[in-house]
Amino acid sequence: MMSRYSVRALRSDDFSTVMAMEDELFEICREGVLGPYYVRLCCDFFADCCFMLEDEGRPVGYLLSFVRGREAYCTTLALRPGCQGTRAIIYLLRAFITRIIDDCDVCWFTVDEDSPAVRALHAMLGAEERELRPDFYGPGNARIVSRIDREGFERARPRLERLGVVPRREGAQGVAEVLQ
Repeated sequence: MMSRYSVRALRSDDFSTVMAMEDELFEICREGVLGPYYVRLCCDFFADCCFMLEDEGRPVGYLLSFVRGREAYCTTLALRPGCQGTRAIIYLLRAFITRIIDDCDVCWFTVDEDSPAVRALHAMLGAEERELRPDFYGPGNARIVSRIDREGFERARPRLERLGVVPRREGAQGVAEVLQ
């Protein structure tokens, strides 16, 4: 069965699409939307580790990150409401993890304290909450900093394989093959 979803690396011409989705999805958040400078950097200079999710060719989500040395920083994962709560997120996560798994030893995330679903997603990936940074995005806007290292990823790998987030090791079959 063919999936209606596809994922690709960002391109320079995705800038206006990402900015429009930012406005649509995050303008009511306390910290507001990402600045155009950061989105431009992601589209032009970090595109190899940033991804666009499309549903039959229509942009429905994106993941922004950057890699510095052997560390990855996953900064934003966004899905349009119709895709939230579906397996669409698996496609973005698979693209991201496939990109960083062999090149990075650590991946960092930040999340609002009041985002239990995102915190659970980070934990599912194997991340551990490390600290609460007060005033991260300004006065009164704290963020939790989470980290997954190679050991944490390997502990989470069997679960991630079952979910199709990472390919199964040789000889195993299951959800990952269905999603390919």
